Amino acid sequence: MTTPQEDFLRSFHAARPAVTVRAMAHGRAEDGRSSYEILRDRVAACRRVLDLGCGDGLLLELLAARGPGAGRAASALAGLDLSPEELALARRRPCLGGADLRLGRAQQLPFPDGRFDGCVSHMALMLMSDAERVAAEVARVLAPGGTLAVVVGGGAAGGEAYETFLRLAKPRFEAAPEGERIPPLGDRRLRTREGFDEVFGPAGFGPVEWETVRIDLTGPPERVWATVGGIYDLGPLDPAVTAELRGRFEAETAASALPDGRIPCAMRVHIATAVRQDGGPRGGQMPGAPGGQGPAPR
Repeated sequence: MTTPQEDFLRSFHAARPAVTVRAMAHGRAEDGRSSYEILRDRVAACRRVLDLGCGDGLLLELLAARGPGAGRAASALAGLDLSPEELALARRRPCLGGADLRLGRAQQLPFPDGRFDGCVSHMALMLMSDAERVAAEVARVLAPGGTLAVVVGGGAAGGEAYETFLRLAKPRFEAAPEGERIPPLGDRRLRTREGFDEVFGPAGFGPVEWETVRIDLTGPPERVWATVGGIYDLGPLDPAVTAELRGRFEAETAASALPDGRIPCAMRVHIATAVRQDGGPRGGQMPGAPGGQGPAPR
């Protein structure tokens, strides 16, 4: 059984497959890496890796390409996503021919206990409902000592096009009729260090390592709009409102264009890394045991 939130996400990605990659893959941190590459490097020592919310497979492709014998690495990789359209794109990546790509929910992972020594999730974990159940499932399929590494959104970086977009868009989202609003997505706790520990600590993970990174998404006007215009709130909005918003956004950001015509744009992301401890979950609950429903976001 799926939730209304999952039905919305599935419909959104059916209409806009690879939207997250188009929005973020070109972005770079100060050290020159994309947020996908940062996540890849957090599980560099792991050979059996699961990508939750794998989308079109870009992160799995980066994982498959690393190190000696990279051509054999795909057989140790797995990906899970709600969207058949996203998975279809992932299956077209030649290097993922041996990867185990599944349609499914993170609350019911179709993998055996201890199957992986690494688990990654790029801008997807924060969208998942019933966070405690997700945490228990991740703990179940990770071997003791396994690494969980995720990227979650951290908002505007300040003084850039993304901040302008949010300022212009918020009143339009708030004024939209009920039928043009997205359902509540995800669990807000997963966007903070303390909240992450609150969810994943009882499932058997050690204290989270938390890092905030600025991602530079500067680019031509079309690409910057593709970045900011990929957010979920625009999905159900009246197309006329979206068109008016885009016009206002492009007019305002044109004034800040660089000499080469590119528009300065940046956002923050949080990189969370935690290790699955020996001894199972705290408090006696077995990994994967049914838990209470938590609050219901990519």
